[in-house]
Amino acid sequence: QVQPVESGGGLVQAGDSLRLSCAGSGRTFSAYSMAWFRQAPGKEREFVAAINPDGGYTRYAASAKGRFTISRDNAKNTVYLQMNSLEPEDTAVYYCATSSGDYYNTRSYAYWGQGTQVTVSS
Repeated sequence: QVQPVESGGGLVQAGDSLRLSCAGSGRTFSAYSMAWFRQAPGKEREFVAAINPDGGYTRYAASAKGRFTISRDNAKNTVYLQMNSLEPEDTAVYYCATSSGDYYNTRSYAYWGQGTQVTVSS
């Protein structure tokens, strides 16, 4: 299994960009689908973006499409979430998760990181 560790969160202003990173331990990182989820205060955790093991396929939530880009570098055991045009509504704890199943199935993600806080001020 791959244990993800997130980094890159912080406090930014509306309209700014931020890149989150998720490092995965283990030599089988390239075999796993990876995804980002987020949880805002008082809300349920929601899907943001996912990528298949070789990086050739991605999926985005409607709120992320056109602003966020998920990518991965299997040589570095790392997945990224580039976030542009950030809005206060993007404020949340962002979690990285791994799945040995289909990247498209948001219910297949079983291993979670501790999360990284992203705060967007208006």
